Amino acid sequence: MTNATRAPWMRALALVAVASAGLALSGCSLLPMFGGGTATRDDSGEVVEGNDSTDVFTLQVGDCLNDATAAETVETIPTVPCDEPHDSEIYGSYIIEGDEFPGTDAVIEQADAACLEAFPGFVGIPYSDSIYYYSYYFPTEGSWANGDREVLCTIYDEAGQVTGSLENIGR
Repeated sequence: MTNATRAPWMRALALVAVASAGLALSGCSLLPMFGGGTATRDDSGEVVEGNDSTDVFTLQVGDCLNDATAAETVETIPTVPCDEPHDSEIYGSYIIEGDEFPGTDAVIEQADAACLEAFPGFVGIPYSDSIYYYSYYFPTEGSWANGDREVLCTIYDEAGQVTGSLENIGR
């Protein structure tokens, strides 16, 4: 999976553009070769004990991440319970349709549109009125070939870590 940031938009495109050439060729960087772990969850699926290397393919909406220093392409992400300080929170999931990889630009376009659309329903106000930003993890050509179609939308505060969920925060 690849991480893109939506603050500001042009910076995200630049980062993705620089990384896309290498990403298209690096399917192995997307598949956990050493098998990342999983976070400990309660019966409702909420993380109750984090993991410094949670496999990205086990992440769920509602998970809180310490991903401020995440690389462009990730296999594992540190997860923590949301009541602990964290960098971001997964607020949405979107599945890209199709059998053939549509290209990095098309994936980014769909991911950005889906995460922007889901933002107000999670935060409670439009993105343009919010103090928070969004980012997303999206499939690369390598992970697509192995069945990955999921975009994970994350919300974060550029000022630093937050504690607790940002759901319905209204700011």
